Amino acid sequence: MSNYSSFKIRMAIKALQQGKIIAYPTEAVYGLGCDPLNENSVLNLLNIKHRPIHKGLILIASDFAQLLPFLKPTASILNRIMPSWPGPVTWVIPAQTWVPTYLKGEHNSLAVRVSAHPLVQQLCSTYGGAIVSTSANISNQAPAHSSLAVRQNLNTENIFILPGTTPKHAQPTAIYNALDGRCLRVS
Repeated sequence: MSNYSSFKIRMAIKALQQGKIIAYPTEAVYGLGCDPLNENSVLNLLNIKHRPIHKGLILIASDFAQLLPFLKPTASILNRIMPSWPGPVTWVIPAQTWVPTYLKGEHNSLAVRVSAHPLVQQLCSTYGGAIVSTSANISNQAPAHSSLAVRQNLNTENIFILPGTTPKHAQPTAIYNALDGRCLRVS
């Protein structure tokens, strides 16, 4: 990773620590993220997206240990999910009872992913924890595949954009239920 990228990563982390929203590339599309334990940040992100709170959000991490405090996985869940990570697969896993509604929505579970994208890996690793990850778009509109698309489609005045690339023509990642392996959303 170049010094320029390391500098940008440090700026993104500073934005997260200050309660700001960041936009960053993932395995599929540009994501919007924030500190998952900062309620004001998460509510601001939901407002930017026009996303209802009851739907819940995804947390993204560089390794499973960053997600574990939020989850109540069983041995069978771990056997099901671990072979798919890191990678573009999101799993819905039973959440700890303390996990706020603004993250899990109306569910008793939380959608999580260990990313394989090198920039996300570095971001979460350097940040030292998981971050919120939702597509960088207004709900029900096409997701952004570039920093330019983020700028064109969202009010980015208060969003720090971490430059990087996403695969061409990629769709949002598939989501599976960790309890039974059932596909909830196809990529």
